[in-house]
Amino acid sequence: MTFKEKVKQVVDEALQEKPSIFLIDLTITDSFKVIVGIDGDNGVVLQDCIDVSRAVEGNLDREEQDFSLEVASVGVGSPLKLVRQYKKNIGRTLIVKTNNENIEAELVEANDLFIILSWKAREAKKVGKGKETVQKELQIPYTDIKEAVVTVTF
Repeated sequence: MTFKEKVKQVVDEALQEKPSIFLIDLTITDSFKVIVGIDGDNGVVLQDCIDVSRAVEGNLDREEQDFSLEVASVGVGSPLKLVRQYKKNIGRTLIVKTNNENIEAELVEANDLFIILSWKAREAKKVGKGKETVQKELQIPYTDIKEAVVTVTF
């Protein structure tokens, strides 16, 4: 078993003990720096990072392979990568980039195939002059999403 395979197995075992926490990213550099990015259905607290770090440290042998370890939660500005992340962010505002456009809208639904965004837009009236505010909704398959980021509004 390669070092990367062993690290992946150890991280997976550590996360099984915390079902609400899930792996977003696992990177191992050429200098054997292990970077673990995690997220949670209810967010991630410092203790979650400590627990995963201790589980990894305790199950890898530095005599076999010297390494450094960094366990962190993904940041607010990090792109969403998993369907599970979309589902936990229903009701929040996202900036979604597709091939054709960038849309800033509220995430109103997320299932295993697509997301639905909703927003208000000003459009020309169908009859007469001027503009009116209309409610827009768009269904976007995950395959069409280049990047999606949660926006924080104050």
